[in-house]
Amino acid sequence: LAQECSAERVRKMSSQPAKKFINKPDDVVEEMIQGMIVCDHSLRRLGELNVLIRSDIDEVKNKQVSLISGGGSGHEPAHAGYIGAGMLSAAVLGGVFASPSANSVFETICAVSGTPGCLLIVKNYTGDRLNFGIAMERARGLGIGCEMVIVGDDCALPPDQGITGRRGVAGTVLVH
Repeated sequence: LAQECSAERVRKMSSQPAKKFINKPDDVVEEMIQGMIVCDHSLRRLGELNVLIRSDIDEVKNKQVSLISGGGSGHEPAHAGYIGAGMLSAAVLGGVFASPSANSVFETICAVSGTPGCLLIVKNYTGDRLNFGIAMERARGLGIGCEMVIVGDDCALPPDQGITGRRGVAGTVLVH
């Protein structure tokens, strides 16, 4: 009976249209990074980290404040899709719906910040605030000028409700 149920389930699933273009869930972030680099030669990866930066960052980082954003993957082209002249200098990518690590954010700050320093653009999610905040403090400890702005534009929550307050959602794109 279990095999018949399983076979019926497979038949139903195979007749349904695909909802996503994902080869393997565990590889989705890596494949997105590789795809972005192949499609846009103005991007490059920062070492082995899940971080994309401007390919010309070494030419511009001492001329302007570097803008860094990021967060959980799964919202593409959020973050990485906004890297370029007049926009973000780097995007730090976490796992699907998971914040990037404080170490990845710190390494990004060190790599893209020149004399003018950097600004971290962070959505109002607990993990993002925590990890970007830790990285900012570490960078400041090294003498890197670093500030952070929290975006909380979520109009679905009244201003005085919810434990964490309004989250940064679509409006973050305007800040990028």
